[in-house]
Amino acid sequence: MDFKLTEDRRMLEDTISRFLADKYSISKRNDIAYSETGHSAQIWAEMAELGIVAALFTEIEGGFVGQGFDIALVFEALGRALCPEPFLGALLTGKALAAGGAEHADWLNSIVSGEKIGAVAFEEDQSHYQLQHVATSATKTASGYLINGNKAVVTHVEAADIIIISARLSGNVDDQSGLGIFAVAADIAGLEIQDYANVEGGRSGQLTLTNVALPPEALLAEGDAAFELLETIAGYAHLALSAEALGIMEVLKFSTIEFLNLRQQFGVPIGKFQALQHRMVELVLDIEQARSAVINASTLPCDKIDRAKRLSAAKLTVSATGTKVAEEAIQMHGGIGMTWEMPVSHFAKRLVMIEHLFGDEDYHLARYIELSKV
Repeated sequence: MDFKLTEDRRMLEDTISRFLADKYSISKRNDIAYSETGHSAQIWAEMAELGIVAALFTEIEGGFVGQGFDIALVFEALGRALCPEPFLGALLTGKALAAGGAEHADWLNSIVSGEKIGAVAFEEDQSHYQLQHVATSATKTASGYLINGNKAVVTHVEAADIIIISARLSGNVDDQSGLGIFAVAADIAGLEIQDYANVEGGRSGQLTLTNVALPPEALLAEGDAAFELLETIAGYAHLALSAEALGIMEVLKFSTIEFLNLRQQFGVPIGKFQALQHRMVELVLDIEQARSAVINASTLPCDKIDRAKRLSAAKLTVSATGTKVAEEAIQMHGGIGMTWEMPVSHFAKRLVMIEHLFGDEDYHLARYIELSKV
């Protein structure tokens, strides 16, 4: 099969790559990522103006492409630049609002345009990546809903204007049925945010919801439709994070090859040593396998079970390969690879942390096995 980019996608990739190369040197990236906000409002606005956020959405959703390959292309480019801007939240929030119907069009348009920043709050302290594990409660009232509970590890929540929250309308804490998905304004009364810095840059936070009163139209989906929407949104996260990891792995591959050709020992580049050559060849093959898995996951839409298997296979592959690439890149750079001044250390940290977002290697291996039984 021919996996070459179309002309439109080449132009999109070129636009993103040129912009990020101009705006995100590693030193500037670190200044932004480890700042009190974890991202740059100015750069975010400029990227939105270029249409990069809109590239994640279809024309029906207010964007202009938004297919699986487009999402993967954008996030791979973001990974190569180690970009800390809140693109994942925009993608997931926008997809949730689009599923909620026309009454959420204003919020959806503000996400697609980059005017507002979105975040999703699905994780809880005891959920362990299980989307159906929801202890946060949603009680129906005469005027709408009352939300109480806690949410954990919400990326970019301190900057968010709109937060998508899962809450339980009925049933036990691990039931797939009885869930509700709500769109909540971040400044609503009763919602408290405790944010913190991520180890790899950027910021996340914990949510505490105390008698948060929502109108009826805040409900995006309920019952079986709510769990299906959760899985759909998580699927977009699996694809985006897998593609981002692939972009990071490509950077680590080339920087390691360059270092092996420059660093000398016994009067020759260490890349001449057969042991290091073998390790590098294995790494390159592993990265190509990860690329194949991401390409396979990008061919959306397809059958629901097939889609879920492809996405879990991609996240599983990049999680396993990503950890290996991060470790090998640092080891082949030697002690210098651990220093703050070397970009490899920052790329490696982000690569390792991606594994733990929306399901780690063990989770997706078990999920793939279960899906294969269907």
